[in-house]
Amino acid sequence: MSQAFAKMLGGAAVKAYSAGSQPSGRINQKAIVAMKELGYDLKTHRSKSLDQVKEYAPFDAVVTMGCGDACPWMPAKQFIDWEIPDPKEMNEEDFRKVRDLIKEKVTDLLALLQKN
Repeated sequence: MSQAFAKMLGGAAVKAYSAGSQPSGRINQKAIVAMKELGYDLKTHRSKSLDQVKEYAPFDAVVTMGCGDACPWMPAKQFIDWEIPDPKEMNEEDFRKVRDLIKEKVTDLLALLQKN
């Protein structure tokens, strides 16, 4: 969802990649539904591994979501850890709250990166 928000809010000026340490290869159905509510089709995305996005490094920012000391390293100017709960097992209402929190965080990050 963070990659989708970066594209939605940043447009062509922003290159965003999403990856995980243990990708399933598919996007969570709840995420597809939650983003469709905002007019974004996540069906065009797929779950990727960190190795699959390393070719685009170095990054201006690498954002992790609550992995703390277990976060994988990627070449970047800055590292940011958003302590956001994994919503995959949440009900739809709580899932939307996490979606909206991610949107807020992406909005703030894009503003910060534009200043730098």
